[in-house]
Amino acid sequence: MTATTLDTTTTPAATAAATGVTVTKVAGRIGAVIGGVRLSGDLDEATVQAIRDALHAHKVVFFRGQEHLTDETQLEFTRLLGTPIGHPTVNLEGEYVLPITSEYGGAADQWHTDVTFVPAYPLASILRGIQIPEAGGDTVWANTATAYDELTPELKELANSLRAVHTNVYDYAGFSPDKDPEAFKKYQEVFASTKYETEHPVVRVHPVTGERTLLLGGFVQRIQGYSREDSKLLIDLLQGHVTRIENTVRWSWQAGDVAIWDNRATQHRAVSDFGRVTRVLHRTTVDGDIPVGVDGRASTPIKPTPAEAAA
Repeated sequence: MTATTLDTTTTPAATAAATGVTVTKVAGRIGAVIGGVRLSGDLDEATVQAIRDALHAHKVVFFRGQEHLTDETQLEFTRLLGTPIGHPTVNLEGEYVLPITSEYGGAADQWHTDVTFVPAYPLASILRGIQIPEAGGDTVWANTATAYDELTPELKELANSLRAVHTNVYDYAGFSPDKDPEAFKKYQEVFASTKYETEHPVVRVHPVTGERTLLLGGFVQRIQGYSREDSKLLIDLLQGHVTRIENTVRWSWQAGDVAIWDNRATQHRAVSDFGRVTRVLHRTTVDGDIPVGVDGRASTPIKPTPAEAAA
């Protein structure tokens, strides 16, 4: 595979400076706050490119003070980054805004990369704070590129060879006891209304930066060719590198905040420490590409089969 690299004729720093955009790191390995931008669907291409550059460099970027956004204008901004796509089971056809609410289990309080149970899972997600608890309810992101980089050569070689099956039968929001049982049961039924399974490489090559990233998270069911017990040991070993505190950044939400993350190079989870208080955020996503492993093999769908999907 030949990776598309960042444009070196105009550096990201120069692009940001020319547009008045500021980029301030939040943590050592992941995360930056972007200033000088009022998000909308009318941003000029130079500003959008500065946001893309910061996203590729820092994996997740944050904006404060975006209270002017509505679902409609959030979607308009999303279109500047790519083609919007709804959740394959939760959103109805043509719906692109997904409410993430603690009411029925949408707290997503397990480590995951969004929607990896389909082959071309989202490129990026845009999350806007609507109703935020007075205390708690943070979100944490992890850098899956630095997680791969810190592996020993022997572990890298092993990881490069592995393929994993991801499925939506294992709902990442399904493990918290603090949910309304009836509402959460209905959510689970919708979430798994169509059963998806996809085989992904455990290490994918980022199509823009060329970085190698660990593709794991809460939707992983097993490693192909290994027993259940050995699969769990391998998954836990590699996942432990992803979620090392050195690879993470934690964001304390305010209403009007916006977070954008590169879904090809991160995992994230909500911190479910706010009890029965309602927490509401609205998410839009950008359609992604099919991952390719170090060996050049692309991800492959298992369920539904291509024939079933076409029916």
